[in-house]
Amino acid sequence: MTSVGEVLARHRPADDREAADLARVMAMVDDEPDPWSRSIPLHLTASALVLDPASGRVLLRWHAKQQRWLQVGGHGDAGEADPWSIALREATEETALDDLVPWPGPDPHLVQLVIVEVVAAGGEPAHHHADLRYLLATARPDAVPAEVEGVPLRWCTVDEALAVADDGLACLLRLVPIR
Repeated sequence: MTSVGEVLARHRPADDREAADLARVMAMVDDEPDPWSRSIPLHLTASALVLDPASGRVLLRWHAKQQRWLQVGGHGDAGEADPWSIALREATEETALDDLVPWPGPDPHLVQLVIVEVVAAGGEPAHHHADLRYLLATARPDAVPAEVEGVPLRWCTVDEALAVADDGLACLLRLVPIR
């Protein structure tokens, strides 16, 4: 298991905005005993963009709270602290795929860190996620159901995904070396 501090220290931001987010998140991780805790206004989440390298497509999931198509991912469960493990668990749960591997491999690495504003909903106040993002690949894209637990999933070309992406996802998509 790799600590989140180690993951962040190895990450190289793509631009000045990500560098500022990284500095803010590293300070938060240093100050907070549990940076994954949902009780703090800025907390960690982990996600992954699932790819089908053979076709050049990416998998998006509808997020009702945010009212947009995004990559899969979410919060750590109690006792979880390794962002890669959280991203992989969340991706497996949210896609029903059991063959996900780091892409391009062989080892996982943080591709992007972005601070995301989350709207108030369901009794939860507005807050921010410091989302640690990875890339995963599947060799079985046809095994993805149309939805998991009532939440729609869809395969898109990178250009189709860019058309519906928020700024953070658009930056991530531009880092994906498939088309």
